[in-house]
Formats: sequence, structure tokens, C-alpha cells
Amino acid sequence: MTAPRPDGSWKTTDRPSPSDAGSPRPRTPAHSPPAVDPVRPFGAHLRMAWWKPLVVLAVPPLVILALQVLSWQLVGVIEGSDDPMSPTMTPLKSLGINLSIGASGLVAILLLARIARVPWRSLVSSPRAFDAHRLGTYLGGAALLVGVGIGVTALVARDSTPWVGFGVSGTTIALLVVTVLTTPLQSAGEELWWRSAVLPAAASWVRAVRPALAVGLVVSSLGFALLHGSDDPWFFGYFTFIGLCTGLMAIISRGIEAPVAFHVANNVLFGIVNTVLSDGEPYAIDRSTDSGDASLLILAAVNVAMVALVWLGERRARTASAG
Repeated sequence: MTAPRPDGSWKTTDRPSPSDAGSPRPRTPAHSPPAVDPVRPFGAHLRMAWWKPLVVLAVPPLVILALQVLSWQLVGVIEGSDDPMSPTMTPLKSLGINLSIGASGLVAILLLARIARVPWRSLVSSPRAFDAHRLGTYLGGAALLVGVGIGVTALVARDSTPWVGFGVSGTTIALLVVTVLTTPLQSAGEELWWRSAVLPAAASWVRAVRPALAVGLVVSSLGFALLHGSDDPWFFGYFTFIGLCTGLMAIISRGIEAPVAFHVANNVLFGIVNTVLSDGEPYAIDRSTDSGDASLLILAAVNVAMVALVWLGERRARTASAG
């Protein structure tokens, strides 16, 4: 006989026949644990074989390395540059970086969805659906906080920035267009990569929820910092802290709308400011040894404020739904 379970599935109550005694019971999909566990928090909601997270950690970096080297070499040919790998951000080089990172993030999430056999939507938010209103709300809050951070930096740590002076040229206009149109793709790509793919993949190595989230946060944050390629202790620590904060935003809000909003606001606003304060010339990104300093603590405080904003927003949303 069969009887329904509370979740609507069915279990058999028949006893095995004597001929079945001693024979192993086949593991069918009905008896396998689900790949996505909606009861567990976002970031620790996946089950997969131990080797699958290693694939997610290994493949996207190779993809982005190949895409960026090819794009920069192509840009060097078009621009006639003697050093296409220099840190100077010309419009075409910025375009190549943004598109390659965006594509790598897409590869990461589709790769994980494929090898873990889960819907890609479950890697964007879980157990709830993607919420565009959340994205817009957090984007507004993030823009305000990042704007304050830029203002404080200009007041107390101007010498720590690459800002030279205000200037507008054809290069400035081209960089602004690239920044506004493609930097959101780059920012979303990084969040898809590290918070949608690496965070839950690494967390799947541990079954207890809190240790799983800790492992996912550590692995994704350190990987995010390594991706930015700085051996300066201040910059490496700052990028690790960004990864930790955006990971917490994703866990608290059960999706990546909040970290994407913060990442987009941060990168777009800083890209605009760096462009218009470069006196009409391409700006350079310097993350070499001894290039960072304590002024990064201002931006770290902005990250903490955004985590607090997300926590308050989600708490208010839960209260409203309960009422």
C-alpha cells in the first residue's frame, strides 16, 4: 500500500518480499536528496558531489584570463599601443574588461547550474523569486552611501586617489559612455561568479548550516580578492572585505539583488568620478605594492553601512509580510 506524505510525495508501506531480503535497495531519484534545499538559507542551499565546486573554482578564471588577454591584445592592435597590458584605462580597454568579466560571470552560473543539475534561477535567489523592486530599492540606497563615501574621501584623503583635475575630452566622453553602459554588466558578472556560483558551491562541502556559510564566505571572498590581482596588503584586505560584505548581503536577503545593486553603484560612480577627474586623459588603476593606505577604511565603512541597510530592509520586509 501507499500513503501520502505531508509534502504530497508518496511512500510505500509494503514489506519487502523474501526474495528481496539481503539485496541492496536501488537509489532512485525519489530517494535522492534534492540538489536545492529551500529550507536552508541562500548560500548553503545546494547539494553536490565534492569535486564539482572545484570545477566552478577552476574554469571561470581560465575563461576570464583568455578573454582579457585576447581583448587587450586586440585593443593594442587597434590603438597601436606598445604596451597593451598597461593599467591605463582607455575606452576600448575598459570595454574589453567589462565584457570579459560579465561573460565569465555568466559562464560561472551556467556551469554550476549544469554540473549541479539545478535551475539557474535558484542560484540568483532562493527560496524566493528574483525581485526587481528589491534591486531598484537597494540600488538607490547604495548610490547614496557610495556618494557619501566618495565625498568623504575627497575631503580627507584626496592624495590617496588617482584624481588629477576636472577635464572633458573625446576620451572622457567615450569612457563615460562605456562606464554607464557596460560597467553594470561587469559588476553583475562578478556577483554572479562569486556570490551566485562560488559561495554556494564552496558551502556545499559542509552540511551544518553556519559552518557551511562560513566556508562559502571565506572561499568566495578570498577568490574575489585574488581575482583583482593586487599584492598590496591594504588593497587585498579591502577586496576580501568587499567579498565578505557582499556575501553577507546575499545571505541576509536570500538573493543577489542587494550585492549587485551595491557593486553596480560602487563601480559606476567611482568610474564616473575617476574619468571626469583625469583632466581629459585615460585614468590608470594602480594596485601595486604600497599603493593602498588607510583611506580604504572609508570605503570599508560604506560596505558595513550597506550590510546594515540590507539587514534593516529585510527585517522590515519580514515584519510587513507577517502583519
